[in-house]
Amino acid sequence: MSATTPLARFWDDFRANTLAVIALGVVIAIVLIALAAPLIAPQNPYDLATLVLTDARRPPGFVGSKGFTHWLGTDAQGRDLLSAILYGLRISIQIGILAGVIAFGIGATLGTFAAYFGGRIEALIMRIIDLQLSFPAILLALVLAALLGQGKGPLIAALVTAQYAYFARTAHGAASAERSKDYVEAALSTPLSPRRVVFRHILPNCMPPLIVVATVQIANSIALEATLSFLGLGLPVSEPSLGMLIANGFQYMLSGRYWISIYPGVALIILIVAINLVGDQIRDQLNPRLRR
Repeated sequence: MSATTPLARFWDDFRANTLAVIALGVVIAIVLIALAAPLIAPQNPYDLATLVLTDARRPPGFVGSKGFTHWLGTDAQGRDLLSAILYGLRISIQIGILAGVIAFGIGATLGTFAAYFGGRIEALIMRIIDLQLSFPAILLALVLAALLGQGKGPLIAALVTAQYAYFARTAHGAASAERSKDYVEAALSTPLSPRRVVFRHILPNCMPPLIVVATVQIANSIALEATLSFLGLGLPVSEPSLGMLIANGFQYMLSGRYWISIYPGVALIILIVAINLVGDQIRDQLNPRLRR
C-alpha cells in the first residue's frame, strides 16, 4: 500500500537510502547511550572522589583499583575513558541541540521579519547578517568564548552568536519568495498583525530549508564546542567534554598512550559524520533540484 501522509512518503524516500538509514540509527543510538550515561557508565567522571591517580594513563583492558575493567583505558586524571566519552557525548549533544535551537529561533525570526517589512529595516538587518557571515564562525566563536569565559551558558551564547546568521540568511531567502505569493497578499488584506502573518503564514512555509540548515548547524555546533574545549576556551576542567578529552591526551600521542585522544576523537567523528549524512539526505528530499 502506498504512503498516504506526507510524513510516511518522506520516510519511504528516506529509507531508500541505506547509508542515511544507518546514519540515523547511529545518531539515535548515540543519543540514547548519552542519555543513559549515568546508568551504564562504570564511573562518574565528575566525581573527583572516585578518581585514583595511580590508575592514570592505563591502557585499554586495565583492571583498576576499584575492581572494574577500563575497556578503553584511563586518561591523565585516572578517569575511565569509556565513562568520560559517554558523559562527553551527552554534553556535546546537549550543547549542540540547545545552540542550534536558539540560533534557529533568533535567525529565522530576524530573516523572516526582514523579508516581511522590506525597505530600510530589511537593508539594516541583512547588512549586519552579511557582515557577520564575512567572518569564519570559528573565529567569532573563539573571540566570544575568550570574552565571555568558560561554562555552558557562555559557550552556548558564543555558539548562537556565531551561527544564527546562517539561519537568518536562509530564512530571508525563503521568506522573500513567499512574500510575493497570493496567500500572503490575502493575509495582508485582513486586519492581522505583522507578527501573526509572519509566524502563522510565512515562516511555516520556510521550514524545509531551515530544517536542512538546522541539521548541518547542530553538527557544526558540536564540532565548534569540541574545538573550543580543545583550546581551553569551552567547558571547565571539571566537565570532561570530548574536546577536552582529546586535548588531555594530545601531549601523550608520541609516547604510545594513543587511546587518551584517539577514542574520544573517533566518537566525535562518528557523531558528526552520522548527523551530516542524515542532513544530506534530508536536503536531497526537501530540495527537488537535488533529488537523484
